[in-house]
Amino acid sequence: MASRRAIQVGGAAVGVGAVYYLYAAGGNPSVAEKKLEHDVSAAGARLKGQDLSANEAQKKGEVLAKEAGATIDRTVDSVRGEVKHADQVITAKMHEAGSKLDHLKDDGAKKIDAAYKDTSKELQQTADTFDKTVNKKTAEAKSGISSWLGFGGK
Repeated sequence: MASRRAIQVGGAAVGVGAVYYLYAAGGNPSVAEKKLEHDVSAAGARLKGQDLSANEAQKKGEVLAKEAGATIDRTVDSVRGEVKHADQVITAKMHEAGSKLDHLKDDGAKKIDAAYKDTSKELQQTADTFDKTVNKKTAEAKSGISSWLGFGGK
């Protein structure tokens, strides 16, 4: 059980370390790999340069692990901050787009309503003109027929 837990913790540390080096390299895997190789080489050189006992080496490793953990924590916090900011920007842009869509929808409805009213008014005017013309022509026709039949004159 303890070895399983150690493997899980070690795997998580490797994953976080990979993310750290990838982030520090600006997303370029080859640069991240070279930086990791440099850091491992530098750590090995530091340990080789000193004659350390097992306890001292363990303490030194713990110190280095704490420093690496702190760096990783700062990187994770920075990424979280950037993600939070991006989320806020996205939310604001979505709200802005929704407002613009509502405005366009309302504006479109107003234009359709105005066009409907204008068309109705024009149609009513055309119908009135047609009715007047028909009534006038009917009256003229009645007058003409009446005069033919001798019922009256113009």
